[in-house]
Amino acid sequence: MAQIDIINSENKAVGKVDLHDDIFGVEIKKGLLHEVVRNHLANKRQGNASTKTRGLVRGGGRKPYKQKGTGRARAGSIRSPLWKGGGTVFGPHPRDYSYKLPKKAKWSALSSALTAKFIDGEVIVIDEIGVPEGKTKKMRAMLDGLGLKNNVLIIVPEKNEPLERASRNIPKVNVARVNELNVYSILSHEKLLISKEAVEKMKEAYLA
Repeated sequence: MAQIDIINSENKAVGKVDLHDDIFGVEIKKGLLHEVVRNHLANKRQGNASTKTRGLVRGGGRKPYKQKGTGRARAGSIRSPLWKGGGTVFGPHPRDYSYKLPKKAKWSALSSALTAKFIDGEVIVIDEIGVPEGKTKKMRAMLDGLGLKNNVLIIVPEKNEPLERASRNIPKVNVARVNELNVYSILSHEKLLISKEAVEKMKEAYLA
């Protein structure tokens, strides 16, 4: 079982914590990570592209000219797909792009992503993350003290409204709770700043 230093807000080591091998020490499956990220993006996709068929285009109720005697091809509506301004044939319509993956696949990908971050030295465990006033200025000062600029995912055990409010206006700094952590969030941030309590919460939630 691997260990990692616990630091405080002054970036000084104050102890160590065990990282469970089933969470931070599994085989990294790149193909599965790719599939789960694709699934996440597909589930977020709105799919609101839409075109109008001939029945949806306004007008065209009157026959443009008589059936015979003009020398022209027969026409029943100026909104035919053959005419300029007419409807579209087989165009896109709003659809649902989402699909489901097995829970075991999602869990395996999540542990693979956490393991990859740990191996790359991009996991930081802090004894306590607290911004009681919810001030962005204090949040920025804390991150600067830890040597973290941007692109940081802060992982906490449960909802922390002041912390979430303090990080809201800092670009590429996001807060995630243990129970809502996903592969896309982990891989899209350079560093993971995890509270000591969140590490214990992971063991309870993920190894149950």
